[in-house]
Amino acid sequence: MAEPADEAMLTELVGELSGRFGTPLFAPHLTLQGDTEAPLAELERAVAAAAEAVPAFTTSITVVEGSEAFFRSFYARFAVSPALAALKRALDPAGFDSFMPHVSLLYGSVEPVAKAAAIAEVNARLAGRRIRFDRIGVVTSGQDIPIAEWRVVASAALRSA
Repeated sequence: MAEPADEAMLTELVGELSGRFGTPLFAPHLTLQGDTEAPLAELERAVAAAAEAVPAFTTSITVVEGSEAFFRSFYARFAVSPALAALKRALDPAGFDSFMPHVSLLYGSVEPVAKAAAIAEVNARLAGRRIRFDRIGVVTSGQDIPIAEWRVVASAALRSA
């Protein structure tokens, strides 16, 4: 999860896009592991260990782009930095080869021409911007849970650099 100032900027942008396109509001985040059936206690232990091993870090948005996927409709993409690679390997090693770090900015299907224009606008604002990540959250979320009901149920601060 982004540090508070960056999180506030991303949250404001999600709100702006939600209002513009009538899409759901959500807390912006960079997913390290998707849906899992692992018990909360096990996830908390794994997150605590990963957070202890990896210091807080800053990395740049490489590009803002979109796709047809509901949860990747419009997003800020990041390179796989050493810190992101370490976190992914610690929390979801099986998913490492397909890891595409990003922070979604809009969920859902919207009119393609308007979306492309918005992506170009936001890319001009954000490409190259540095974002600081300082904690890992465990979130009750998933395709079978309404977005409005997603909640952070545990978190751990990344180690001080």
